[in-house]
Amino acid sequence: MERVTNETSIKAELTLRGGENGIATGIGFFDHMLNSFCVHGGFRLDLVCEGDLRVDCHHTVEDVGILLGTALREIVDADSSIARFAHDYVPMDESLAFAAVDISNRPCLVFDADFKAERIGELDTQATREFFAALAHNMRAALHLRVMYGTNDHHKTEALFKAAARAISAGLRMDGGETLSAKGVL
Repeated sequence: MERVTNETSIKAELTLRGGENGIATGIGFFDHMLNSFCVHGGFRLDLVCEGDLRVDCHHTVEDVGILLGTALREIVDADSSIARFAHDYVPMDESLAFAAVDISNRPCLVFDADFKAERIGELDTQATREFFAALAHNMRAALHLRVMYGTNDHHKTEALFKAAARAISAGLRMDGGETLSAKGVL
């Protein structure tokens, strides 16, 4: 997939089969989080993004979320016989994060996480929420994320990315049955 705007230029390939990832956004900590997302979700991602980082990281982070959400949505559109609902808890040292997802065609993000630091590396901590908002809305899923507790912002953020990846991966699991909806469609 590609996404080109006046603020970013992104090329990406996402598969549901794990493997070695190649991720380059120009934001080291964000690359680390995307790699963790893929490893723990069982995804393989090749992604190169050139963004207007001289402004800040917001456009890059949000546009990557848009593109990944769109890619995941295409997977759902190809076969809607998915598990749909899933959740997971992930501990990261002293931190614990929770994620729940309903891949339902009704986008929503509930985000409950507080960070003490303004930045982790080159990533603005408030951009974490923007990534997940873009992901959830473009995936058209209800995504609930919460840091249960923790003191280290790196650990809290990484636990969120891992928990979200595990829940999304489980929700995308093909169950081979009918679409899980009383309406008959997602």
